[in-house]
Amino acid sequence: MRFLTVGYGVQGKKRSAVAGDSCIGIVDPYYEGADYKNIQEVPLESFDAVFVCTPDTEKKEILSYLLENSKHVLVEKPLFLGSTKELLDLKEVAEKNSVACCTAYNHRFEPHFVRMKELIQSGDLGKIYQVRFFYGNGTARLVKNSMWRDKGYGVLPDLGSHLLDTFLFWFGDRNQNFSVIRGATFENKAFDFLSFSNDPKKSSDMFVQFDMTLLSWRNHFTAEILAEKGSAHISSLCKWGPSTFTLRKRKLPSGRPTEKSYTLVQPDPTWELEYKAFLDMCKNGYTNIDHDIWIQEKLKSLYNKCVL
Repeated sequence: MRFLTVGYGVQGKKRSAVAGDSCIGIVDPYYEGADYKNIQEVPLESFDAVFVCTPDTEKKEILSYLLENSKHVLVEKPLFLGSTKELLDLKEVAEKNSVACCTAYNHRFEPHFVRMKELIQSGDLGKIYQVRFFYGNGTARLVKNSMWRDKGYGVLPDLGSHLLDTFLFWFGDRNQNFSVIRGATFENKAFDFLSFSNDPKKSSDMFVQFDMTLLSWRNHFTAEILAEKGSAHISSLCKWGPSTFTLRKRKLPSGRPTEKSYTLVQPDPTWELEYKAFLDMCKNGYTNIDHDIWIQEKLKSLYNKCVL
């Protein structure tokens, strides 16, 4: 499989490195070392698949061109376009040409994320009462100084899309509505802090809260699940390690729970694992655009609730 990388920024460099010799060219109008300035310059017979690592505003045109020419695509998250119809059009072209069109959510390949999903599916926690996510980095000033990033939805599609994807990965529940707790612009024009939660239909239903910020000076991620038979906790990602998964089993009627912790100190494994998974997706012409539609609709709804 011969890959191109379109957009040689932070993500493009990571994708190219993982693909190694399979990455046969770089397309970027601003990178001096690029092989091409525009995707249309590249001979179609010279490549099979593409990593699309461009700003959101450029994705639709690039993806349409590639899919119409039967090229597999792994696009950096979020695939956030103007309308649901635009996403459905991309899905139709991909399926017509039997090519993969997948949005990259590499956190799904975090070892502790996989462990948490398996625990949830096992039912060992019993009824789940509450789930809480926090995702923060310290990029507020970088975003502010960027030519294109400090506008529109701000932190919401950047970090919020990861959190919504993780929620889907663990629970597979698309029948959720969400309400904004608070959105703030402390240092940036666009939102640099946002908190939202689901709207449980009954008081006994699972409650989920999502907090994200560009103002966490030490990059950090946490997730915790409080449930009938115990609780489960993730602290940090492998790339910011150490990353720890903690499982606590409830003691009745009360008391200190039994506890097991698993700590990883290792390089980020998610990029290589996602690359290998994408190669398999190419064999089957897999697309996860329905997933993108759900995330886009939720992000737009949350943004509208913030600004109204």
